[in-house]
Amino acid sequence: MNIQEMRQCAPKALSLLKIMSNENRLFILCNLLEGELAVNDLVARVNLAQSALSQHLAILREHNFVKTRKESQTVYYSLDSKDVVRMMMLLQDLYLPKKQ
Repeated sequence: MNIQEMRQCAPKALSLLKIMSNENRLFILCNLLEGELAVNDLVARVNLAQSALSQHLAILREHNFVKTRKESQTVYYSLDSKDVVRMMMLLQDLYLPKKQ
């Protein structure tokens, strides 16, 4: 990729990185990388109050990082962006110890 192409792609890349730069949102995405989770399960995993979690999920939804599915009274979240999945896999590859 040349510098001119990168300049054109930079706003999209910066938006992705800005949203992922929040520790809580990054941890939410890490959990969702394992698969779809109900809000109650996310609350237990990320150690946030439900109101705080809801604010982060709203941002992730607004930017199409996650999607929802409602079943009865339960709302389920899952990843909704191939770019986010690829970035999360890259971060996992870079920073998690390799299993031997």
